[in-house]
Amino acid sequence: MNSSTRNTIAPTASTASTAGTAGTALRRRSLLAALAGASTAGVALTAAAPATAAPASASASASAATSGVGGGPGLTVRGADLSFLRQSEAAGARYADARGKVQPAEKLLRAHGANWVRLRVWVDPPTGYSDNAAALELALRAKRAGMKVLIDLHYSDFWADPAHQTTPAAWAGQDLPTLAATVRAYTAHTLRTLHAAGARVDMVQVGNEVTAGMLWPLGQIYRPGQPDDWTGFTTLLKAGIAGVRDVHPRPKDVPVMVHIDRGGDNGGSRWFYDHVLTAGVEFEIIGQSYYPFWHGSLHDLQANFNDLAARYGKDLVLVETAYPWTLQNGDDLENLIRERSQLPDAERFPATPAGQAAYFKALREVLLAVPHRRGLGFFAWEPAWLPGVGWEPGAGNPNDNLTMFDHDGRALPALNAFRPSR
Repeated sequence: MNSSTRNTIAPTASTASTAGTAGTALRRRSLLAALAGASTAGVALTAAAPATAAPASASASASAATSGVGGGPGLTVRGADLSFLRQSEAAGARYADARGKVQPAEKLLRAHGANWVRLRVWVDPPTGYSDNAAALELALRAKRAGMKVLIDLHYSDFWADPAHQTTPAAWAGQDLPTLAATVRAYTAHTLRTLHAAGARVDMVQVGNEVTAGMLWPLGQIYRPGQPDDWTGFTTLLKAGIAGVRDVHPRPKDVPVMVHIDRGGDNGGSRWFYDHVLTAGVEFEIIGQSYYPFWHGSLHDLQANFNDLAARYGKDLVLVETAYPWTLQNGDDLENLIRERSQLPDAERFPATPAGQAAYFKALREVLLAVPHRRGLGFFAWEPAWLPGVGWEPGAGNPNDNLTMFDHDGRALPALNAFRPSR
């Protein structure tokens, strides 16, 4: 992929914008399929940034605590998605600090100040890939390391993102009421299983990058030649949230996140969350993905987060981000980011260990500047995904230069981004 695949959708007053095959949805996971030769469908996104008040359901005071996660000085969420960790270890990966001392990755992260781990869960994935058993094992490891756990429910058998929200095979053919009941029961069962095993979650993400809906086609917002349909999506989103509340009724104990991929797009963010809140969806945290090579500048991110904090009175978490430490490849699969021209601010943040660390330092400053301390923090996406584990069985790793460990598992300076603010 080259730099033309960055997200370039601009908000309009009332028209739909179509991303095309290499636009809004072509990111890490969609691109994985594209790199493997699969066709990638475009995603239509209607983006609007009207100069109107937020929905009435979002009228909470901008300074009032909402999620129960924040409240202290500095970034209270400093996390990493470690969903590939078991597979990387099974493939022979070992992790070491800068001095060469080998430790489990979660303990190294914790020693550098990380306090959250994010784990995805697929319904019926290929063997070894992000199922309930994998999530449970990694959640227990995170808890033993003294970290909190965010569970990322994809509601799919494999990758879910703006271009792919495939209903699990076992759920196919259900009508909307039946599917909503299935989603609620599945959510509650997953969380009860974790809780019973001693891995009580601390935050739940209902859906992954649901910018264009979830559980397609019933939960698909944008369909070619048809009006936008928010009803199916918000029905299923509410069902997932109801499943969380069946197990964890207090939002301040276990807040719910709704996650999209509009980190640098304020118009698209407003369009999405205005519709969701108008439909009566109740959640605590706005989650965003932001990759600077696809989602605009840090200035765009700052402007978006500042506006969302004021508009909705909700806490925000940058739940996915990454940056290259090299342009060299670590395996036989070509990397997603492989040319300097793909980096929008390469002079400031070159693809070097020092440049990667500088990016995360600047990112922290953006989040700390969000008004009323609503920028809770960030999750680095798969910082321990070393060469040797493919994005799908038999494939390679197109992100092996976006980690926080080098190809041999040695810690990089960017790990210092997890340290608490002083």
